[in-house]
Amino acid sequence: MKHLKTLTMAALMTFPFAGLAAETSATLYKNPNCGCCAEYAKYLEENGFDVETIDTNDLAQMKAEHNVPEKLHGCHTTLIGDYIFEGHVPVESVAKVLDEEPFIQGLSVPGMPLGSPGMSGEKRGPLEVYTLAFEPTGTPEIYATH
Repeated sequence: MKHLKTLTMAALMTFPFAGLAAETSATLYKNPNCGCCAEYAKYLEENGFDVETIDTNDLAQMKAEHNVPEKLHGCHTTLIGDYIFEGHVPVESVAKVLDEEPFIQGLSVPGMPLGSPGMSGEKRGPLEVYTLAFEPTGTPEIYATH
C-alpha cells in the first residue's frame, strides 16, 4: 500500500500542471499591441489552460475594478476561477493557488521582468510572486520565488 501511494504521487508529479489545468478556463485581458501578453497566453495554453484573450485599451480600469494596487500592476490581468493573476505569474504558482485555494485575491508579478513566462530575454535573478491580499498593506507579501 505504501509503495502504491509513492507510485501514485510520482505519477502525479510527472504531469502536475497539465493535469490540474486540463479543464480550467482562463480569461486574459491585455493591450491589443502587446506581444508578451500573447506569449503568456500561449504559455498558459501549453500548460493545459483554455485561454480566452480579450484585447482592451483600458487595463487600468480592469485593475481598478479588481482592487489591484498600482505597485503590483503587471503587464496583463488573467482571471482564473475566483482568482486574479496579474502579470507574468509562473504556472507553478498558479497551479498551487488553484490547488490549495488560499484566502487571497490572487497573485502578481509586477512589471515585465525579463525571462519571466511569456517575456523574452535572460532572467536576471529570482522572480518574486506577490500575494494580492483582499486588504492590501504597504508591504506586499512574497508568495513564491522562482
